Amino acid sequence: MSLVNKLYSGANHYRLTTSFNNCRRYSVQKKHFDIVVIGGGIVGSASARQLLIKHPTLNIALVEKENRFAFHQSGNNSGVIHAGIYYKPGSLKAKLCVEGLNLSYKYFDEKGIKYSKCGKLIVATNRSEVSRLLDLYERGVKNGVKDISLLDSKEIKALEPHCSGVQALWSPHTGIVDWGEVTNSYVHDFVSMGGQTYLNFEVNRFSESENSEYPVTITDTKENSIQAKYVLTCCGLQSDTVAMLTGCPEEPKIIPFRGEYLYLVPQKSQLAKVNIYPVPDPRFPFLGVHLTPRIDGRVIVGPNAILAFCKEGYKWSDVNSKELKEILNFSGFQKMALKYAGFGLKEMMRSVFMPLQVMQVQKYIQEITTSDVERGPAGVRAQALGKDGTLIEDFVFDSKPGSGAIGSRVLHCRNAPSPGATSSLAIAKMIADKIKDEFKL
Repeated sequence: MSLVNKLYSGANHYRLTTSFNNCRRYSVQKKHFDIVVIGGGIVGSASARQLLIKHPTLNIALVEKENRFAFHQSGNNSGVIHAGIYYKPGSLKAKLCVEGLNLSYKYFDEKGIKYSKCGKLIVATNRSEVSRLLDLYERGVKNGVKDISLLDSKEIKALEPHCSGVQALWSPHTGIVDWGEVTNSYVHDFVSMGGQTYLNFEVNRFSESENSEYPVTITDTKENSIQAKYVLTCCGLQSDTVAMLTGCPEEPKIIPFRGEYLYLVPQKSQLAKVNIYPVPDPRFPFLGVHLTPRIDGRVIVGPNAILAFCKEGYKWSDVNSKELKEILNFSGFQKMALKYAGFGLKEMMRSVFMPLQVMQVQKYIQEITTSDVERGPAGVRAQALGKDGTLIEDFVFDSKPGSGAIGSRVLHCRNAPSPGATSSLAIAKMIADKIKDEFKL
């Protein structure tokens, strides 16, 4: 395991912090931009940065509805830097993940962002899982994942003494980082190149302006507005809501799934030095409970996957009746819920009863007990869903050409699925190229 100990220097940290303290919350004066990027998560921030790299003379704004960047998915995740093992060979997800991992490590080194290339074990705990593990290995090889190998039970123990399994896939280039810090670094780059940021600007209306040069007016909930020639939206959990403001269809619908983590108590953190994952079960839509060492030294156990009762539902008590009604009435959700009813019930039980979640990791680290864990953080995943109940795993872009200035000048990134953070720099390059083609820049 190699650990890069480069940290932001005090001067760099000061510049980054000061930059965000000076960010414009919003402006009562109308501003005019060549491109407005809506959504200050990791994909929106990386895309705004890349657009300015590609088109340094353009006037570009980055708009975020919260009071800071990386407020939702980008700042509430496990922090894993994925290598690209799981994805269908030849798919865009596989290509962008492998490319994104290489770009990410290069960027971290250039910017002095702390990370750990600690690696990942995907562990088969019984013989019935070995064939699926071998399939994963073949996928990883086809996807160009570097240096992956298969380990036997003794080699697993040599690498991770507390872990038991009959066979495992070892990915040495999988790592961990604080993706919220990375997002803020992207924004810092964007601002330093002349980009304008707006925080606390919650978009709720697009309208056609009288200014033919800047035909799209973007208005927030406080009636502040800015004008743009072109617009890109990367709104994550709110991507369907924002897309519908410009006349796009509801589908793909974003269904929020909360992932709850447990912490290993600090004195037990030595039980997992690397990422330890189960072999995923193809009958179920998510990867399963795993162990992840975080960059802050804690180890998290999880996540489960349960329906959140609103788009930004980080707790059971977070309920938005309007959003919940829309979710429950969506035909795609009804079909998915019926298909995965048993799985969903088990996940809910694991949410309430910690021992049930602990049992999942005892399959490969038997000595972990309920007394070794405590409640940890939670994140909400924006899961795109089709009307037929299919979980949409590929990228979805949407606009409505022919509907006037707005539809022909707005591009929505409606789905940038996991591993979106790892892939963010590669996704940004793809989006910048798409923007150039769509808008003839």
